[in-house]
Amino acid sequence: MHLALSDRPVTNLYDEDAVQQIGIVLALDEKEKSTIQDISQLKVTSNQGTMVPIADLVEVSESISAKSIYRKNQKRVVYVMADMAGELESPAYAILGMEEKLKSISMPEGYSISEMYLGQPDFEDDYTVKWDGEWQITLEVFRDLGIAFLGAIILIYILIVGWFQNFKAPIVMMVAIPLSLIGIILGHWIMGAFFTATSFIGMIALAGIMVRNSVLLIDFINLRTAEGVPLKQAAIEAGAVRTTPILLTAGTVVIGAFVILFDPIFQGWQYH
Repeated sequence: MHLALSDRPVTNLYDEDAVQQIGIVLALDEKEKSTIQDISQLKVTSNQGTMVPIADLVEVSESISAKSIYRKNQKRVVYVMADMAGELESPAYAILGMEEKLKSISMPEGYSISEMYLGQPDFEDDYTVKWDGEWQITLEVFRDLGIAFLGAIILIYILIVGWFQNFKAPIVMMVAIPLSLIGIILGHWIMGAFFTATSFIGMIALAGIMVRNSVLLIDFINLRTAEGVPLKQAAIEAGAVRTTPILLTAGTVVIGAFVILFDPIFQGWQYH
């Protein structure tokens, strides 16, 4: 009966070319072991050599087994596991829906339910829901990428200040970075893609591209104004002269990244 219920290998399939031998599992169908009645009809060999159902040999009684106590970092926990499937596969939708349900739970006097997304509760004197798993990984990734994005902005500013010897010029050049969000949001909406960690990495790279384009324009404008050309005329000439180099360099990046545009892995999709 133990072999029938545990799906343990009864022997191995030997192959001379295989590094590891393949176990052969002797198991019942799920429908044949799903209830106590099904299991009680399993037959064993008696001393007389006849097949006898287990129900004739044992008496079945139901009882409550001792509960397992789970701990994480020396704190007692109760694990609740689930997975998302269907059109909305992101755990964010499930968590947002459950947050409203948690608020409606009636707790004993003196107790409440708090929620945590990162870290772990310091004490066990109250109830805490700790969102873990894929959701915590997502938060940590976006947190780290946000720090990296901020660091990239600061580094770009320092480099531009060092090149132009001007504290105002970098601000003008970096105005294009928030404007790039228009294309980012519109592109994700058109493609029906989720904003993932890969999207964030692309946004950081795009910030550098936008600033580079601004540097090309403003550098040309500075050269023309130094020659005595009015600012408005210099800006018009910069747009006309620098458009082709900007399109060529930006087009190189677009064409190079186009091959991964429809890749499900880079779009953050998962197949189950």
